[in-house]
Amino acid sequence: MNQPIENYISQDFTAKFRRQARKVWAISMLVVFVWVFLILLAPLAKAGGFESVSAPVYTFFSFICHQMDWRSFHIENHPFAVCTRCFGVYFGLLFGFLIYPALRKVEEIEPLPRFWLFLAMIPIAIDWFLGVFGIWENTHLSRFLTGLILGAACAVFIVPALVEIFRYLKKKPN
Repeated sequence: MNQPIENYISQDFTAKFRRQARKVWAISMLVVFVWVFLILLAPLAKAGGFESVSAPVYTFFSFICHQMDWRSFHIENHPFAVCTRCFGVYFGLLFGFLIYPALRKVEEIEPLPRFWLFLAMIPIAIDWFLGVFGIWENTHLSRFLTGLILGAACAVFIVPALVEIFRYLKKKPN
């Protein structure tokens, strides 16, 4: 089908978009990896006697998570820097970033329908409501898995958004 010349995008321009998208994806994945690493570093450093390393990490994450000891995974009797639900979300986000290229082209910026994001929120909401109303006592596993689902789903929406943001921040070639 014939298209007007205004719709033409050169192959060179497309290749630049693809490289930029992969770079944005890789850097973003690295940031999420460091985030998850810091969550694990806190108990490892504390167990190793490096209080000067673990204390600032715990303090930083205390602004993000309640850090209730009995709702956290532990390494050598020291809690993670966040609770199991938060860890599930962050680990799910990392997992989602890792598998994203297998699901979609990294340079694809058209978002999926938001319906899928809201659908991913249902398990975590059910787990939370059942626990709050005393119908069912949620566990470390239920908190982690429901967080994992939401985190992985978030990655599918975050990657295209970041790619699009950085695409338009860069000056378009002549």
